[in-house]
Amino acid sequence: MDMLASFLKYLDIEKGYSSHTIRSYGDDLYAFFSFAGLDPANNESYANISHRAIRVWMSNLISQGVSTRSVNRKLSSLRTFFKYLLRQGVIANNPMKRVVSPKTSKRLPEFVPETDMAKLNTEDLFGDDFEGLRNRLIISMFYFTGMRLSELVGLTLQSVDVQAMTIKVLGKGSKERIIPIHPELKELIKEYLNERTEKFSNSVSFFVTSKGKPVYPKLVYRVVNYYLTLITPLQKRSPHVLRHSFATHLLNKGADLNAIKELLGHSSLLATQVYTHSTFEKLKNNYNQAHPRA
Repeated sequence: MDMLASFLKYLDIEKGYSSHTIRSYGDDLYAFFSFAGLDPANNESYANISHRAIRVWMSNLISQGVSTRSVNRKLSSLRTFFKYLLRQGVIANNPMKRVVSPKTSKRLPEFVPETDMAKLNTEDLFGDDFEGLRNRLIISMFYFTGMRLSELVGLTLQSVDVQAMTIKVLGKGSKERIIPIHPELKELIKEYLNERTEKFSNSVSFFVTSKGKPVYPKLVYRVVNYYLTLITPLQKRSPHVLRHSFATHLLNKGADLNAIKELLGHSSLLATQVYTHSTFEKLKNNYNQAHPRA
């Protein structure tokens, strides 16, 4: 049995990873095997992989200008794969135990200031047609719920319960969570659903194109990028920036960190704590600007 194919199948069926994540794992592993001159279909070659070969590959990536964050992600793919091989009895020793990941500098999440987000309501940025209404709801859905791009694209009509004012989201690892609907978001959803039902009744997807087909990640990304370009000078203008904005603004308004963790679908509080660093930096800047002796 091809252990690499078996591993990718394991990520899909047992771990419930998304197709995008599985493809990333596969790309990382194939890139390493290509660099090391190994045939991934030859299971016997796995036992010959040394920690030195992995270190050389890591050094080569860094010398090519690949960021330490990306290098660590690739090493994580290898680490998960070799653990799988160890459990399957294909290898006796894990070469990753002797590989130290390069240190990464902490990168604070970028977010859109509240004053800029307010421009979406004060300025007539969206058209009056179906696409304009849908696009406004896409932006608002990200900002009012903090959901991920894949989660928004995966929404169905059954996911959104306007009466109960809840949205059921299928997150990473196929974990479901319930997000409350803000009253302002509820009105937008009702308006969108009225228009959508009148035009399209076949698709089960919540967000659809102007032709009634399910929206796709690239389309949603372009929508977010375009409208954020109109309201903010930020260089990064992605759905994830709106997710960061959602979490940061909640924290700035005094929301409990554990509550934000649940809303975001984080498995660990450590992932959510990065927003405390972001808000502290803002506090520090305000202090330096306002204090007479700062």
